[in-house]
Amino acid sequence: MSLKPIKPKRISDQVFEQLRELIYRGDFKPGEQIPPERDLAQSMEVSRTSVRNAINKLVTMGLLEHRQGQGTFVSSPESREGNPLVAAMGADEASIDDLLEVRLGLECNSAMLAAMRASQVDINAMRKALEEMEEDLRMTDKISPESDVAFHMAITFATRNPVVIHLMRSFYDFLFVGIKTNLVHLYLERPMLDEVMTQHRLIFKCIESRDGDGALEAMKEHILFVKHFFKKKQF
Repeated sequence: MSLKPIKPKRISDQVFEQLRELIYRGDFKPGEQIPPERDLAQSMEVSRTSVRNAINKLVTMGLLEHRQGQGTFVSSPESREGNPLVAAMGADEASIDDLLEVRLGLECNSAMLAAMRASQVDINAMRKALEEMEEDLRMTDKISPESDVAFHMAITFATRNPVVIHLMRSFYDFLFVGIKTNLVHLYLERPMLDEVMTQHRLIFKCIESRDGDGALEAMKEHILFVKHFFKKKQF
């Protein structure tokens, strides 16, 4: 047996993980400028070098982008290169129906686990995303893909399952593109968006009340509803 010494995580790696999670959760939204290095360093009580190294890593991953003379911004998932799932979607190798089938498997189980394991921080993140969706709908008759994705990612983080979280992190770009495509068509029918919001509220209510079976069924109903909508409309 060959055992290796345990090495503590570098500060820059911890900064990287925090910033990446803020992006995946939707706290930093696509197109949004992140705070300057100085402010991030002060908030996390680390050196600017650690923050800079973390940001450079996120830029390399394609999650952030530097804009000359403007600052650092969260990149749009649709513009990122290298994700085979997004490539498959762009090349029409995968359909919306294919995407929804994958989501059905991943997210129903995630909703059930979230109901059993969600912390108050997770519940607050879901509630915040839900409130943003409701505000979007009230003010613009639309739901932003960013707030929709943030809601589903908050559920994922609440599972406390590193495998599920890793899969959904890898799936993030594809999930964003898929939801945006869904909503482009759903925008045309306000009653459909109202129904989607009702479904989201039920998912949240079940998770908040620790009803695992109810959360699973609510998520299943939500995804099948969208699946049926696209089948009926034949998009």
